[in-house]
Amino acid sequence: MSDTQGRFVWYELMTTDTQAAKSFYGSVVGWGARDASVPGVAYTMFQVGETAIGGLMDLPEPARQMGAPPSWLGYIGVDDVDATVGRVTGLGGAVRVPPTDIPEVGRFAVITDPQGAALALFKPATACPDQSPEPTQGTPGHIGWHELLAVDWEKALEFYATLFGWTKADAMDMGDMGIYQLFATGGQAVGGMFNKPPTVPRPFWVFYFNVDSIDTAVERVTAGGGTILMGPMEVPGGGWIVQCSDPQGAMFALFGRRP
Repeated sequence: MSDTQGRFVWYELMTTDTQAAKSFYGSVVGWGARDASVPGVAYTMFQVGETAIGGLMDLPEPARQMGAPPSWLGYIGVDDVDATVGRVTGLGGAVRVPPTDIPEVGRFAVITDPQGAALALFKPATACPDQSPEPTQGTPGHIGWHELLAVDWEKALEFYATLFGWTKADAMDMGDMGIYQLFATGGQAVGGMFNKPPTVPRPFWVFYFNVDSIDTAVERVTAGGGTILMGPMEVPGGGWIVQCSDPQGAMFALFGRRP
């Protein structure tokens, strides 16, 4: 079993204006951008220094015609994409993009869990023995948290636990909002899930990008044409979070400190 099995390994933004997105996230999160296009597909990598963090590409035309909004997609590392896809359908999930090869990069598929939240599966084409070590939690520019707004978080966690081996970590009672359940992979809590409010139309994943100053980042969000949806709100441990949408409408969140 590889050390990436069941872990978030990549993040991808599909949007309607890639040039605007490069400028926006470069300002807000501090990401650099590097062209990684292949024949027929324009693709940009977001980077922290020389470390690739995620990708950026045009929202496919069929998705636009169906009314799909710009959004972030998380990729989970698996040892066998095809076998995992088979387990997804057996557990009540659905396959949105069947297993597909990206030459010299790897094999991927896009799935939805039984409640409709989307994720991707990925296995690299070759082993990566020289990968950089995991950054310290909270390191600016990296993705620090993964959050699922579910219809029923208990059933969702059961699905992901069976599929990826995720385990329960701590839980917090949020009063009227219900239980916020943390989940872990490799013994480390990497995210949480809870039942979405009735006003939220569909289940989805939110990814938290680390910034050095939450207040400065909030100013950059609004100055760049983004929208603050919630926060800043203090969380256990002394950090602050804010949920936002970028100028094209993709939702994301930020985690940072206050001096």
